[in-house]
Amino acid sequence: MTDDAALEELRFLTRALRAHLDWQVVTGATGLERAPREVAVTAVAGAAQASAPQPPPAVLSAAPASVLAAAPVIAAAPGDLASSAQGEPRRLEVLAEIVRACTRCGLCKQRKQAVFARGTGSSGVCFVGEGPGADEDAQGLPFVGKAGQLLDRMIEAMGLGRDEVYVCNIVKCRPPDNRKPEPDEMAACMPYLNEQLELIAPRVIVALGATAVQGLLGTGEGIMRMRGKWKSYRGQIDVMPTFHPAYLLRTPAAKREVWEDLQEVLRRIGRSVPSRR
Repeated sequence: MTDDAALEELRFLTRALRAHLDWQVVTGATGLERAPREVAVTAVAGAAQASAPQPPPAVLSAAPASVLAAAPVIAAAPGDLASSAQGEPRRLEVLAEIVRACTRCGLCKQRKQAVFARGTGSSGVCFVGEGPGADEDAQGLPFVGKAGQLLDRMIEAMGLGRDEVYVCNIVKCRPPDNRKPEPDEMAACMPYLNEQLELIAPRVIVALGATAVQGLLGTGEGIMRMRGKWKSYRGQIDVMPTFHPAYLLRTPAAKREVWEDLQEVLRRIGRSVPSRR
């Protein structure tokens, strides 16, 4: 092992240890689990997590089970942002640190950095896309390229602030050449997204494109047929499937349909639809 490789491994172990210690601070737990229970996750199908509280992860574990255990969820009704405990932002920070050190699938080999999320979700709206592109990989934030700039204009047209919504992706690392994520890559990353949604508890999820719909709802039905029809994430959170901003850049005529979908989102969260200039 080279000196650089040894140093990088030491940094990874330090981050993992810090994440475990943070988990103990947040939850009040102590010690390590001798025989951690497995958490069944059907990632692409978005199956429900095991209902029983999960034990803390081993310090060096990076499996999805450790993700779910490392940031335990406080039950909150979807959209009930006022009921969120003060510790939830800290648990999101812990989860983000775990994601940055993740090596669960091959996408980690070529990434510059993992891309976790942006925004607070205080409006009750969460946008979920497919995965990071080159700009996102470079900056470490989702939707900052041309498609992201269009998404920001869509958010502004809704009368919402850029930081009022929560924005994330199905996969946290950039697929090579911006290809669609493979099923095993989505499966490795879905527990992170499931945990984010539990902690943010949005009232509405806007699923941007077919990959987002597939990951959230576990369906192979095309976005053309799903678009504009209300669905449900785990029977708890309303989902509005619509076109990805990257598609709108190629097909500007579809912007009208997306605006119709976003108006429905506003009505669902009890906001008036701004007049278009």
